[in-house]
Amino acid sequence: YTDATERDFLIQFPVQGQLAQTLDDNKAWKYDGTAWALFSGAGNANFTDAATGTYTSNGVNYKYLTLTGTGSITIDQAGFADILVVGGGGSGGSFYGGGGAAGFLSVTDAYFGLATHTVSIGAGGSGSSAGTGTNAAGQPGTPSYVSSYYAVGGGAGGGSAMPGYNGGSGGGAGSTLVGGTGVPSQSGFNGGTGAANIGGGGGGAGANGTDSVGTNSPGDGGAGASFSIRGSAVQMGGGGGAGSRAGYTTGTGSGGAGGGGDGSAGSGVAGIAGTPNTGSGGGGSSYIGNGGNGGSGIVIIRVVV
Repeated sequence: YTDATERDFLIQFPVQGQLAQTLDDNKAWKYDGTAWALFSGAGNANFTDAATGTYTSNGVNYKYLTLTGTGSITIDQAGFADILVVGGGGSGGSFYGGGGAAGFLSVTDAYFGLATHTVSIGAGGSGSSAGTGTNAAGQPGTPSYVSSYYAVGGGAGGGSAMPGYNGGSGGGAGSTLVGGTGVPSQSGFNGGTGAANIGGGGGGAGANGTDSVGTNSPGDGGAGASFSIRGSAVQMGGGGGAGSRAGYTTGTGSGGAGGGGDGSAGSGVAGIAGTPNTGSGGGGSSYIGNGGNGGSGIVIIRVVV
């Protein structure tokens, strides 16, 4: 059920021992004959799929499963797991905005019932194509999900005189306009503002994309965020750097740390793609260049063993 209100509306006559899950707070409940109470009987979940890896932290043993393509996870013991769900990053614009990083959903004690749960990995946005004298916005990334838990795709970078687009993190703007807005509940940050013939950087999972500075400095992609669900810290979700036009600057916007693609400068030069399976944004292109593709997403599930 979406929340306790929906649970109570749809189960008007609960019976003692009945179980329910509320998705807004990821909790399991048991009706004790008088009221809904937190279900203390739910322990650690277990999956039967071959683990990607194992490690020990602070005396606790974990195994985890990393999924980089659409598939499933089989839970043979209902209970709680830790998850990281990352959508696909947005692509960069053709003239000049950097793509925004995807949404990141990190949940401690996500409840999984006894079932085989579908996993879908979001694709990065396809880089926009350009022809002589034309420009185009990038494409948004697509969502990733496992069971009912999902992360949205990243916002597309803007073409010339186009804003950045909203998404998990916002895409950077093309010339003179503002960047897109990110989703704070999914580690989202905003894209940067462009200037004449130069773009703003895409938002990252850890920081806003930077604004362009006059005609001298295209915006950089926002930095990604660090996650330790597999034991060691890994940074993912960098925003795409912005591009610029020949004759106005020789600089390019740098992709944000954690996989963001660099922007390009000159004429007809494509932006750099975001790193696959990091949810990073692609770089904005130069004049009549193609925007860089966004990086695909990833799903990681960890349980105590």
